[in-house]
Amino acid sequence: MFNFRFGRGLATAEKSYDFPPFRPPSEAESLLLRMTRGCPWNRCAFCPMYRGIRFEVRESEAVRRDIDTAKEVLNEPVETVFVGDSDSLVANTHTWCDILASLYEAFPSITRVTTYARAYTLKRRSLEGLKKIRRAGLTRLHIGLETGNALVLKKVRKGATPATMIQGCHQAKEAGFEVSVYVLVGIGGRSLWREHALETASVLNAIEPDFIRVRTLIPQPGTALYRWWKAGTFELPAPELALKEQRVLIESLKVNAYYLSDHVSNYAPVHGRLPGNRSDMLKVIQDITDRLRGDENFRQCIKKRSKHIYL
Repeated sequence: MFNFRFGRGLATAEKSYDFPPFRPPSEAESLLLRMTRGCPWNRCAFCPMYRGIRFEVRESEAVRRDIDTAKEVLNEPVETVFVGDSDSLVANTHTWCDILASLYEAFPSITRVTTYARAYTLKRRSLEGLKKIRRAGLTRLHIGLETGNALVLKKVRKGATPATMIQGCHQAKEAGFEVSVYVLVGIGGRSLWREHALETASVLNAIEPDFIRVRTLIPQPGTALYRWWKAGTFELPAPELALKEQRVLIESLKVNAYYLSDHVSNYAPVHGRLPGNRSDMLKVIQDITDRLRGDENFRQCIKKRSKHIYL
């Protein structure tokens, strides 16, 4: 509704607007507002998203100008907003509350405001500061767990341990945020796929997130993991193994949460509410696995498609 179509409208109106370059698929219909540029960590071995962008917190005045521009250009109510770029919660509490006040004043129809956040940042922030931001209107946090395996977290330079992930997410939940956690299927490679699945389930069980969102690893050009993959030091799991990994993960989860495969990288459209839809979700995985084994054309199509997906 509001992302690229909104951008063309602004260009026609000869208005400047600083768009976040990325947003979660679940925010496809959201107004995009840029509060920071880049990522303050920007070292993950698998992620190319903010390479070459120097991290900075935008001036509040500039962000408010974007809000004013959006209000002037849009001719329909805004219900959801995504605030970029990565880990914008490094901005101070006063800045967040100021921007959120301007946002809700401009668009009183808003029902949800979300942003990316790092567990490490959440762990370090004061609980009272997070509660103030929550009361001001930030409602949901998108947090990249990727894996619950300590060895894999270290290898891919995530900058957090399993304990950090749990503590940061607990801090967010205690402050009142909805917590949406991302898992990266295949990040353990062929050698650590089972450990990755089981220990990720263990961390998710400890976190008890509201949403679990699954992505299947596709090495991205320009990243360290892509170089490892090309050099043969990282073995990417075949589709059948990636699906098996996801099955073990789902079987091991003991949470009350939505499980969503809402990304083009995934081999199977596995969606449901745990624990109630577990058997249906596992059946989807089994059906796709059986088709991969029995239909060579389907298998080749899946493999070919995955080679051309870039984040």
